[in-house]
Amino acid sequence: MAGAVALVIFGLIPPAAAAAGIVKGLDVYLFLTGMMLLAEVARRESLFDWLATLATSASKGSPIRLFTLIYGVGILVTAFLSNDATAVVLTPAVFAATAAAKVKDPVPYVLICAFVANAASFVLPISNPANLVVFGGGHMPPLGGWIEQFLAPSLAAVAITYVALYMTQWRSLSEGRIDQNVAVTRLSPGGWIAAVGIGATAALLMSVSALDIALGAPTAAFGLLTAVGALLSRRAAPWGLIKEISWSVLPLVAGLFVLVEALSRTNAVVELADVVKWASDASPPGSAWVAGVAVALVSNLVNNLPAGLLAGSALHSAHASSGIVSATLIGVDLGPNLSVTGSLATILWLTALRRENVRVSAWQFFKLGALVMTPALMGALAASLWLPHAQR
Repeated sequence: MAGAVALVIFGLIPPAAAAAGIVKGLDVYLFLTGMMLLAEVARRESLFDWLATLATSASKGSPIRLFTLIYGVGILVTAFLSNDATAVVLTPAVFAATAAAKVKDPVPYVLICAFVANAASFVLPISNPANLVVFGGGHMPPLGGWIEQFLAPSLAAVAITYVALYMTQWRSLSEGRIDQNVAVTRLSPGGWIAAVGIGATAALLMSVSALDIALGAPTAAFGLLTAVGALLSRRAAPWGLIKEISWSVLPLVAGLFVLVEALSRTNAVVELADVVKWASDASPPGSAWVAGVAVALVSNLVNNLPAGLLAGSALHSAHASSGIVSATLIGVDLGPNLSVTGSLATILWLTALRRENVRVSAWQFFKLGALVMTPALMGALAASLWLPHAQR
């Protein structure tokens, strides 16, 4: 936000243009608001504690089984609710599960929430808000076309990420068994409302995605309905719920949109489009590899939302091939697993960690991200470029 304000103060972007940039992010703000409402309702109604007891029981005392179970749940949450939902919904549930299982070190399990959130974020169009900005302006492929285009890369990304993450955390996971004698908690009426609300939101997002309808307003509406239902079941005031939501995420995103709007008023998009055209004509497979790796790295420097906005505009202007577009989206979605600032999902994950008084430094995450993200990105790009659509 400070950067966005500075652009206006120093006359580098007119106030009207800055306002226009903020308005362009409306769908993302609504989407995030709905997800944060769902997550906070679920947390307050102990839905996470209930899920934790089920997960602990299913693990049968095995840390590796619990690790795998959490990873599988993370894939489902990311695919059907978005990577941001994995950060804000699943992370508290994992903390509850590890506490119930009396795990000595919850960090290996919590790391899953950060890495799977990005690794599985191109399974479906709704799996990552960045997908909306890369394919903005009505260029999103239909659901069937999306699955044909991204199923193989997604499988490669989630499988390689799992193996790499497991190998790096093996020592912690192999240290003893976990407690499986946990009494199953009883889910309150508000908890059932939260569970139904999350499930209904997932079904709704699949439907509106198939119909190529914006996701923000439906998500916010269902999040609000779920919150109202849970509050009415307890006859509680809304102030406590509103206070606990991380509203600072919204101005962060607004500031990013203003920065992108300022950049778009230069010749940057035109120059990038020219580069894409030249590279595509010279070597389509090679340019796709370069695009995927370059965007992955840039996403960690400026966050993947503005990187996706800029890349999407350039690709559209250049009429880029399907292979280059696919590689770019993979870089935008998967690349942020390198650093804590690469994606909004990871920033939300850090917020959830701080609520639990757990610290993962930027350097710790980067060292792990280099080992996990690099092979996953190479594998996903290879799977994407192997497909017939990559040559079109």
